[in-house]
Amino acid sequence: MRETVSPAYASLYAGIQRFHARQMRLLDSGDAEGWAATFTEDGLFAPPSLPEPVRGRAALAAGVRSAHAELAAAGEVRRHLLTTASVEEPDPDGSVRVHSYVQVVATRRDEAPRLLLMCVCEDVLVVEDGEWRVRERYVSRDDRP
Repeated sequence: MRETVSPAYASLYAGIQRFHARQMRLLDSGDAEGWAATFTEDGLFAPPSLPEPVRGRAALAAGVRSAHAELAAAGEVRRHLLTTASVEEPDPDGSVRVHSYVQVVATRRDEAPRLLLMCVCEDVLVVEDGEWRVRERYVSRDDRP
């Protein structure tokens, strides 16, 4: 069975793919402010590694700065590979829900890369000032209930 995709949906999907690619590069490079700016001002990030969600750009940036410094001190590089994005049609308010898988690969100098985590990512994206932004992101891990 062949699925027909409208030009409008194809454009939406491509734009979200570009957004996620840029966002993951910002995170992996340690650009804390750049990554935090991809969230709304009061954006929510709920990773499984923290007891409470992080809310707001300042807190998001602080978390990335801290994590990136710890990884650099340990000589480890992490890459976030967001794949198989399932983009829903926009909600009446214009927000878009995206379900994806994220692989986190860790590499230390002179060592083979290793798959560190396999996660499910649930985003609610909105457009602000002509740019996609994350309003809410919930991440779960396959190895935890």
